[in-house]
Amino acid sequence: MQEISFNDIDGLNAAAGEEWGPWGPDYQMTQERINGFADLTGDHQWIHVDVERANAGPFGGPIAHGFFTLSLVPMLSAMLDEDGMRITGFTNAVNYGGDRLRFLAPVPAGSTVHARSRITEAREHKHGTLVATQIAIHVEGSDVPSVLYDALTLYQG
Repeated sequence: MQEISFNDIDGLNAAAGEEWGPWGPDYQMTQERINGFADLTGDHQWIHVDVERANAGPFGGPIAHGFFTLSLVPMLSAMLDEDGMRITGFTNAVNYGGDRLRFLAPVPAGSTVHARSRITEAREHKHGTLVATQIAIHVEGSDVPSVLYDALTLYQG
């Protein structure tokens, strides 16, 4: 596995590209988990929690909240292991935010999701190195991602 130091901006940019990294672990999107997220956030919209009504609705059943699916990024994404490459040498990595977020396809209750990612850019930041990563969360077997997120991580040494 290729290792690139967090402060080797040229090396990180050379590793950036269009190729996706490996799929991360699977996650079962159960109705119970969807209900739990609804309870935590207060978002009890019927397309998420009213199974009977959702079965007759536009998605043919209940779907996960988009923000629930997004919140799984740390667990689903192999963000430090992109295309057989590992970022090294940092003492801290901070979620710096995002540049773009799209919810492109529903995540039905009972489905399995997984994610993959790729580095798109690295640049100097006054507090370290800012690495832009694109993360795609898919329902297993779907070519269209349910979530496409351009994340920013600040690596500090």
